[in-house]
Amino acid sequence: MAKDTTEQKLAELEARLNHLTYYDALTGLANDTLFRERVDRHVNEAGRAQRKLAVMLIDMDRFKTINDTLGRRAGDEVLKQIGERLLRYCGDPGHLARIGADRFAMVMPDVETEEEVARRTEEQLQRCFGESFRVGNDALRISAKLGIALFPKHGADTETLFRNAEAALKEAKARGKGHLFYTPIAERLTLENMMRLALERQEFVLHYQPKFGVQAKRIEGVEALIRWQNPQVGLVPPTQFIPLLEETGLIVEVGAWALRQAALDYRRWKKLGLAAPRVAVNVSPLALHQRDFVESVRNVLGEGSGSAAIGLELSETMIMYDIRASAEKLEALRALGVEIAIDNFGTGYSSLAYLARLPVQILKLDRAFTGTMLAEPAVMTLVSTIISMAHSLRLKVVAEGVDSEDQAGALKQLGCDQLQGYLFCRPVSFDQMIVLLGSKG
Repeated sequence: MAKDTTEQKLAELEARLNHLTYYDALTGLANDTLFRERVDRHVNEAGRAQRKLAVMLIDMDRFKTINDTLGRRAGDEVLKQIGERLLRYCGDPGHLARIGADRFAMVMPDVETEEEVARRTEEQLQRCFGESFRVGNDALRISAKLGIALFPKHGADTETLFRNAEAALKEAKARGKGHLFYTPIAERLTLENMMRLALERQEFVLHYQPKFGVQAKRIEGVEALIRWQNPQVGLVPPTQFIPLLEETGLIVEVGAWALRQAALDYRRWKKLGLAAPRVAVNVSPLALHQRDFVESVRNVLGEGSGSAAIGLELSETMIMYDIRASAEKLEALRALGVEIAIDNFGTGYSSLAYLARLPVQILKLDRAFTGTMLAEPAVMTLVSTIISMAHSLRLKVVAEGVDSEDQAGALKQLGCDQLQGYLFCRPVSFDQMIVLLGSKG
């Protein structure tokens, strides 16, 4: 009997030691050792089946400040809550790990495209970090950066994937991006050179995604989206070249081209006798902060019957970087008849208070909210609050990323003004827009 008891205690001790060897004691997630073993298995399986997967490293922003100001215990509590949210929102526990003090990791098997990974990543980051973390009486807002490496494109083994995900994470932190994919240096230089040539050879094109009125269900506006029509490889996904345009500063030139082209396309639709909707163009931070930005927009708009109806979409963080200077430029743009929209609302400062002081007409709800509101009551409440408060400020609300009838129905019930997403129409070419405007204008 004593022998049995001793053996049982030894077995329990061995099990505890085994757990400590492979699992993080604080969060209960796999640790670095176990996670790498799991990624090894995923890589081998993906290689045999000729499938793709993504390895992601997640790093908390300024987490040291929490430990320094509130103490280590508060920091541990936040880490536990992050672990719980990752488990709740990011799927299989076998795909997650805590691999450092404030660093987590995730593997996403069976993926098809970078666009799919980017979309899923944005949704998961919003779910995990969209709400504040509660520690005692304190509500803490925490953000994270994420680096992504894809198998087999960015590495054929676990070690290479980790190293390249780490490089992507460092780049994301340096550039203040929520997430970035790894770009090899040689590929980066080649891409940069190709993009400069693309601008010279007029290989960039604009596609347009309509915004539909909730009540009338007709096209009330379109968003201009830059695409790269590369002669060798065809249409290049924006995730592969937009970040590099921003990094190299080429986004200013390409953005100026996009504005001119959007105005030209608007005039061409009008000449065809179509009810051309206002065209919204995304503005990069670099472009907005150029001294001659307002003047360049004025030159593009034109005058009289040849003028173009243009809108500009800017991110919250872009405006808040220098709110006084931004407000002055936005006022000047509004005087020109330009419609101003805050893009991806809810992912930056998320403050409706400052909007009352800015000449803004439209809020665009970020697709992360649209994608999660039906499953998360707290997100649904937030969306309802944003729409109500926006209307009280006489702002229109556009929801982007609407992909299902259920989402559209819920947004209509909440009073959203316009809907944009694959449910209604994917981004289409200039010629395809002619057909749409002719049939639905």
